[in-house]
Amino acid sequence: MTLINTNRTTGGVAALGARAKDRAKDAAAQAIPAGKRAGTTAAQGVRQGVQGAREWAAPRIEDAREWAAPRIEDAAEAVTSTVAPKVSSALLSTARQVRPARTGKTGVRRLLSWRWLLGAGAVLAAAGAGAAFAMRRRYASATAEAKNATEAPEEDRPGQADEPGSDTGIRSEVNGRVTTPGT
Repeated sequence: MTLINTNRTTGGVAALGARAKDRAKDAAAQAIPAGKRAGTTAAQGVRQGVQGAREWAAPRIEDAREWAAPRIEDAAEAVTSTVAPKVSSALLSTARQVRPARTGKTGVRRLLSWRWLLGAGAVLAAAGAGAAFAMRRRYASATAEAKNATEAPEEDRPGQADEPGSDTGIRSEVNGRVTTPGT
């Protein structure tokens, strides 16, 4: 028997080829959406990275501009006395362009900074707590005085008519109103 001679028929080989072709198509159909998802994810990652880099770099650029502007102005003043005035004016205009725009807070905007608002809130909270405490003490003392004023001393009370649970005694309510039976 030779190596070329096998038991496979031409139809069997064709069927194997068709199955392999179908499997390849299925694999390709699954790979295409996965590739698209990977591309979308990569693009989102790049966008997030760029945004993060901007946020990181912005304060550092402002610091560098604030540092550079006075030094350029100093160089312009030094050059004024030794080199042509055109160079000096060019340096001054460059310094003006480099200097960041001042967003100096004045008036109401300064008062509305978060530190001032936090401090004002703390002061108001403390004042409110103190006022509530004082009101509670006044209420308690007024209630006690009203109770003492409406109750007759023990020796002035007539027998069992004013005992607790009887309806014939003098009563006082929480609001300080004094009532007697029958009124």
